[in-house]
Amino acid sequence: MATPLTGTQLLAALRAEGLVVHEVRDWRRHHRNTKGGWGPVNGVVVHHTATEGTDASVNLCYDGRPDLPGPLCHGVIDKAGEVHLVGNGRANHAGLGDRNVLQAVIEEEALPRPHLSDTDGNRRFYGFECINLGDGEDPWPTAQLLAVEKAAAALCRAHGWGARSVIGHKEWQREKIDPLGFSMDTLRDRIGTRLSGAPEGPPAPSTDEGAGTGPGDGGPGARGLGNAPGGGDDEAGGPSGADGSGNGRPSPVPPMPRHPPYEPFPGREFFRPGTRSPVIAAMGERLVTEGCDRYRHGPGPDWNEAHRKSYASWQRKLGFHGKDADGIPGRVTWDHLHVPNTSAGAPG
Repeated sequence: MATPLTGTQLLAALRAEGLVVHEVRDWRRHHRNTKGGWGPVNGVVVHHTATEGTDASVNLCYDGRPDLPGPLCHGVIDKAGEVHLVGNGRANHAGLGDRNVLQAVIEEEALPRPHLSDTDGNRRFYGFECINLGDGEDPWPTAQLLAVEKAAAALCRAHGWGARSVIGHKEWQREKIDPLGFSMDTLRDRIGTRLSGAPEGPPAPSTDEGAGTGPGDGGPGARGLGNAPGGGDDEAGGPSGADGSGNGRPSPVPPMPRHPPYEPFPGREFFRPGTRSPVIAAMGERLVTEGCDRYRHGPGPDWNEAHRKSYASWQRKLGFHGKDADGIPGRVTWDHLHVPNTSAGAPG
């Protein structure tokens, strides 16, 4: 039994286990805590989505269905073995299950077969949805199964749990069949082996965009900005050589103007609820000018969903798609937007 991890702690635990993690929209504040308790937590439930396609599955788990509001889990694990965080708090994923199963999880004993539906699992368990049709034929790539192992191990490690704290949805509710296609006993064995060693540490940071904090424009698969094959943004279209002349000699660096004409990229972490800045208002004005207006009352200085939707439109305009057009600014699209420097008119 443990206090739930904060969003920052959850993100750090997953990355420390070697996972690539994407932060989806406002996941840190996305929960169902007003509908029931969240915590103390006792374990992790693994599901399959019965869907296909990363974007559609992630959006479904974030938004939910008409009969079941999101989030439908805490993280979605895609076929490539990457985790998409969609919720932080109570999530509609486990439902009512068997109190005897919960007690076995708490005591880390062999699980009984579930028969009762008398205990709120949404309060007690983290949930990971794995993208799979759940028909017994859709394959489970090695990378995806490894990510399931790592994600569950990360939470066990963070709370000091053993591998028996990880269960399948079908082991919690008698009506469920998920996850279908691999053995939960084998998964727990692999988790136990992983927990016997040290975490492997965060994956190497991406050089595509320089943000290194989750999904966003400039990640793998991003196209449409004239980037040279294999090169990141700093390499796009430039001749060889440090000074652009091909001779490899560094060129003199001109002095930086006191107030450059455009706002420098403030980093992805800047764009989250609670941030208030004239930079955000200036960004919004540029988005309106570019025809990427999703505002009802005009852009203001507070980061909000209208800003995110407008920026996602800008990302798509530049040729980004899927998680690379999540509405959170990245360096490549920010530099192309040319947001006026809000300090340019300041004295001295």
